[in-house]
Amino acid sequence: MPKETVKEPKPDWIRIKLTTGDNYQEIKSMMRSKTLHTVCEEARCPNIYECWANRTATFMILGDICTRACRFCAVNTGRPTELDLQEPERVAEAAENMGLNHCVVTSVARDDLSDGGAMIFAETIKAIRKRLPLCSVEVLIPDFMGNWDALKVVMDAKPDILNHNIETVERMSNRVRAKAKYERSLELLRRAKEMQPNIPTKSSIMLGVGEEYDEILQAMDDLRAIDCDIMTIGQYLQPSPQHLNVVKYYHPDEFAKLKEEGMKRGFSHVESGPLVRSSYHAHEQVKSAAGQK
Repeated sequence: MPKETVKEPKPDWIRIKLTTGDNYQEIKSMMRSKTLHTVCEEARCPNIYECWANRTATFMILGDICTRACRFCAVNTGRPTELDLQEPERVAEAAENMGLNHCVVTSVARDDLSDGGAMIFAETIKAIRKRLPLCSVEVLIPDFMGNWDALKVVMDAKPDILNHNIETVERMSNRVRAKAKYERSLELLRRAKEMQPNIPTKSSIMLGVGEEYDEILQAMDDLRAIDCDIMTIGQYLQPSPQHLNVVKYYHPDEFAKLKEEGMKRGFSHVESGPLVRSSYHAHEQVKSAAGQK
């Protein structure tokens, strides 16, 4: 049985600082003018104000409609629109206009496509590199339903970081995620490292959905067993009453302890905190990973 839902209001450390200055408005206008989507908006990320004010954003390609309906995610689900072959160039142009040093690209799940959108990921990496040769590129990919040929298409484009999230501990995976499998996610990360040993891999979990402390540590061990380099850990926040309930709000001290546990296990970088999301401070993570190569 799932644990009882948290009844108390969000604690003080979950408060979000609103910063909607010139940079925020400029980036928002740019995304609209180029018909681009960001996971910052679509997933209602709590760090959007901070990141956009600092001129960083995570582009979400392959449209804004996901073929899956994960119980934690605010992105719209349904039947996606047609594939936009011009999207990689528009993303690259926006990244150039923003003057990015590190660019993060993610997507909705596109199980309707034979390659899950891998070709568009690869073309986006290439387009950004052509316009911004010194910009590092991180991709946060879906599991491609275990299509390892699709994974190879992405890895052959040689992103600077390959990110795929396990999202939660093994016991909670089927309850939290739609279609995705814990073991398949680990296998994707293992194969990515096998295909391109010098490209750092990264994964993330969110806390507060009913996991036990020892299960969090086991997830760390599972990731390190496949040589995953970077881990991010954050607090799950319920996007709407229809989504998964919050079972526990973790204190910042608990996140700090988990960071220690992760670093002891050999991750090159662990980002752990209540408002941490997968691409939060991503520019710092690529430097940490590069320092250990």
